Amino acid sequence: MFGYYLQLAWRSIKKTPVMSALMVLALGVGVAIVMTMLTLQHVESNNALAAKNEQLFYLQLNSSPADELFFGSLENGMPRMVSYRTATTLLKSSIPSHSVAMFRSMFVLSMDDADYQPGSIVGRVSSRDFFSLFDVPFIYGKVWNKQADESAKYQVVIDQTLNQQLFGGGNSVGKTLRLEGKPYQVIGVVHDFMPVPSVQDLTMGKTGGNTHLYLPFGLVRAEQLTPYGQKSCAASDANQDVELGMSANEAFEVELQNLCIWLQFWAELPNADAKARYVDYLQQYFNEQKKLGFFARDFDYALSTPQQWLNLNHVVSNDTKVTTWLALVFLVICIVNTVALLTAKLWRQAPEAGIRQALGASRGAIFVQNLVEAGFVGILGGAFGILLSQVMLMVVRSILANNGAALLGTDSSIYSTDSTMLAVTVLVALISSVLAGLYPAWQVSRTQPAHYLKVQ
Repeated sequence: MFGYYLQLAWRSIKKTPVMSALMVLALGVGVAIVMTMLTLQHVESNNALAAKNEQLFYLQLNSSPADELFFGSLENGMPRMVSYRTATTLLKSSIPSHSVAMFRSMFVLSMDDADYQPGSIVGRVSSRDFFSLFDVPFIYGKVWNKQADESAKYQVVIDQTLNQQLFGGGNSVGKTLRLEGKPYQVIGVVHDFMPVPSVQDLTMGKTGGNTHLYLPFGLVRAEQLTPYGQKSCAASDANQDVELGMSANEAFEVELQNLCIWLQFWAELPNADAKARYVDYLQQYFNEQKKLGFFARDFDYALSTPQQWLNLNHVVSNDTKVTTWLALVFLVICIVNTVALLTAKLWRQAPEAGIRQALGASRGAIFVQNLVEAGFVGILGGAFGILLSQVMLMVVRSILANNGAALLGTDSSIYSTDSTMLAVTVLVALISSVLAGLYPAWQVSRTQPAHYLKVQ
C-alpha cells in the first residue's frame, strides 16, 4: 500500500510541477540555512580532547600586576598564559604525568632543493611531553630527548601533511630542512593533529592553534624565539635595557625573567589526589615568587579541563548561537509557506479524495496518502537542502582559505557536513515536510464525498 501511495504522490507532483517546485524550494532553502549553521556550531563546539577531559588541565595563575589586568585576560580575572620563568619552573614538577609549556612562532622554511620556493610557516615550540599529553602518535622516528628541552638541539618533528609536501610522504627521519636559513634534522613524523576548535591553543582564536611543525623548547634562548600571537609584559621591557647599553642577548634574557606572559601550559593529572598535590605545589611556588616581588596579587589559579577551557573562551560565540536560532526561525517561516502551498495543492485534489472515499477509502487512508505526498516533497526538499548547504559550506571554506587558514594551521575542509549531519539534514527535512502536511492532509481527509459526487 505504501508503494501505491508513493506512486500517487509522484503523479500528483508531476501534475503541478510549479507549485511542487516552490514547496521543494521553500523547504530546501530553510533546511540548507539551518544545517549550515548547525554544522558550523557542531564543528566549533567539538572537544577533540574529550577522551581525556578529566585528566588534562589548562593552567592559569593570578599573575596580573596589582593595578591592572594583563591584556587578553579572561572573565575569571586571570591571564590566559604564563611567563617563561614560571613555565620552566613548573616543568620540573614530577606531580603531573605529563606537562607541556608551548607557544607558536613564525619561521621561513626552505630546502636545499633549489626548486623549492621558501615560504613562511608557523611552528610550535614545545616541551617534549606535547605528543604524549595530547596522544599524537608517531609514524616514523620519535620525540627529542629531555636535554633538547633545556639546551639548543636543532631538531624538528613534522606532521604527515608537511612530510608529504617536503619529502613525498616517506620515512624522512634523518633528512634536513631549513628554518631561518639554519639546518634542522627531522627526527620524527607524527599523524596530523589538527583539532577544530584548536583546544590545545586558543590564543589565536578557535581555529588558529594548529601547526605542522614542532620544535624543542630548548631553542628559545639560543634562537631568541618569540611568539607569533599574544604577548603581554608587566615590567619594563628589554628594549629599554638595550638603550642602557645591554646587548641583545642580555636584553632577551631579562625579558625571559620578567613577568612577560606568552606561554600556554597544560598538565596531565590522573586523579584527584594528584590534582590536590599540584595545587599545593602551585601555591608554594606562587608565594615564594611573591616574596621575591615577581607576583603582586594574592594566590589564585584555574585548572580548566578542555571542555571548561572551550567554554571559558566562548569558542561557540553568542553570534553563532543567535544566528542558529534565527536560521531555525527562518525554517519555521519556510514550513508555514509550505503549509499554505500544500493546502492549496491538496484542496485542488479534494474531488479525487471525495471520489476515493465514496468508493470505500477511509478517512485515515486519505490522510496517510496526503501525508506520504508531503513526506515525498520533504525528501526532495532535503536533497535540495543538502546540495545547497554544501555550496554554503564551500563559501565558508573559501573565505577561510582566503584569510590564510593554511598559514595559521587551519584545515578549512573540516567545515563540511559529516555523515551524522547529513542524516540530521534528511531527518529535519522529512519532519518539516510532515509537519507542513499534517494540517492540509487532515483537512482534505474530512471532506464530504457527497458534494464532489454531485459535481462530478
